[in-house]
Amino acid sequence: MKKLLFCLSFLSLTAINAQIVSPQPSPSATVVQTVGLSEVTLKYSRPAMRGRTIMGDLVPYNTIWRTGANANSTIAVSTDFEFAGTPVTAGTYAVYTQPSDNQWEVYLYAKNDNWGAPANWDPNLVVATATVSPQKTERVMSSFSMAIHEITNNGAHLEISWDQTRVAVPFSVPTDTAVMTSIEKALSGPSATDYYTAAVYYMNAGKDIEQSLEWMETAMSQIDKPAFWQLRQQSLLYAKAGKTNKAIAAAKASLEGAKQANNADYIKMNEDSLKEWGAQ
Repeated sequence: MKKLLFCLSFLSLTAINAQIVSPQPSPSATVVQTVGLSEVTLKYSRPAMRGRTIMGDLVPYNTIWRTGANANSTIAVSTDFEFAGTPVTAGTYAVYTQPSDNQWEVYLYAKNDNWGAPANWDPNLVVATATVSPQKTERVMSSFSMAIHEITNNGAHLEISWDQTRVAVPFSVPTDTAVMTSIEKALSGPSATDYYTAAVYYMNAGKDIEQSLEWMETAMSQIDKPAFWQLRQQSLLYAKAGKTNKAIAAAKASLEGAKQANNADYIKMNEDSLKEWGAQ
């Protein structure tokens, strides 16, 4: 009898805690696309037609539409970009639209955590607007869709499709600027950081000490105001090369910088080294 009661109690608890799972009517979707050197991510939900009239009915004309279902549809771009010619700062933006029979307004909205369209539309939160003409497609898109198409090194199109309607908004990314900057930097030779990193590695790996010294001195000559941790490495390198006077001078400069930064660790390390090297 006790066993029977236990089993009944267990089954009752299981029934109470059980949850029914079923597919969402508007499943979520994520699209990640590299455009040039920028990463573009779309997140949205996909309502289906289900025999309904879409444009002008389920999607009303001349009204701000959430552009999809559920939470905001969003576009995130990892770099600054231009949306239909308007400069936009890198970030994540809600995508809203205002459809009509022969023209759509597509908006990027700074507040992206709404559920559906904002209760109070704030024009100050619109970072870019595109006016585009809808295209009628032969193919019927039964589920709402957002995509990145017409991809080039410098841009692409944000496409919004449902039923037999598609709109496309061009956007551009600063690929050419980034590449040209990279080329100019590479062709101008190693940076101070490159020389410094190579010098410290050579010192710690026990490689050519003279080469390490040359790189360190080149690095320091290119830095307007070397940091105390950089001067610390320089002092250790001088000491390892037997250049005690230079090691002491670098350690004193590092100590002064560490004191200004209130860095107790570097203060102690420099004081210990100065004592070891017989500094006066």
